[in-house]
Amino acid sequence: MNSTLFFEELWKQYASKTPSAYKVNSLLEREGETIFNDHIAIRTFDDPRTDIEVIARPFIAMGYKEMGEYHFEAKKLYAKHYEHIDNPNAPKIFISQLLTHHFSDELQTTIKEILDNCDHNVFHEDDLILKGRIWGTPSYKTYKALQEESEYAAWMYVNGFCSNHFTINVNKLEGFTNLNDLNDFLKNNGFSMNSSGGEIKGAPSQLLEQSSILADVIKVEFEEGIKEVTSCYYEFAYRYKEENGHLFTGFIANSADKIFESTDMKLQEV
Repeated sequence: MNSTLFFEELWKQYASKTPSAYKVNSLLEREGETIFNDHIAIRTFDDPRTDIEVIARPFIAMGYKEMGEYHFEAKKLYAKHYEHIDNPNAPKIFISQLLTHHFSDELQTTIKEILDNCDHNVFHEDDLILKGRIWGTPSYKTYKALQEESEYAAWMYVNGFCSNHFTINVNKLEGFTNLNDLNDFLKNNGFSMNSSGGEIKGAPSQLLEQSSILADVIKVEFEEGIKEVTSCYYEFAYRYKEENGHLFTGFIANSADKIFESTDMKLQEV
């Protein structure tokens, strides 16, 4: 699969479970905007069969290179971001992984058993990120047990391998010159923002500001029946220039920490 088709399929799968993404795009296009993507975020487990290096393989083959790493001690996550070597307009790739060894024996055993029961051949395929949930129908009891320790783990268990968010490049919008204006526009059109840590994460002094709407809630078939859980969300990023005059291309761990919470079920229940 060539890179264009790969990204098209990644978007198609993401948007199929994130109806809000289509709605946001339609609203902005009606305002005369053209949408450009700042970055794509992907989640995974630190198991050697599925860790960051495994997920990054197809992107490395497309010409991406590792640019930064990030630690999230409270959520027990680790992440790296990648940028295309030759194409500065290509979306950045942000891949995070759950550090399972920092959790209970029960969680570690659950994740290992989930992966052990998969077709092992799938872990060697370069399009693993397009495979979705490769372990069959989830158990709601298992989902709730994982959620007690980690919303991230519970989300991965239900959603599997996919992009958990795409990100609109606000710098390239014509009618919105800052995140405040865009956030107000979205709220006026019925969207709920992730307000954990404030609606805008980051600051001009950090060279990056981010906001996001809350993840869509979708119906999922569990062994115990149909339940509602979070799927994916849409993010918005505004970047500032460094001293060399180039836009900052990295990420801020404290901001990303709060953005992760866009998929938390507890925010949907507030």
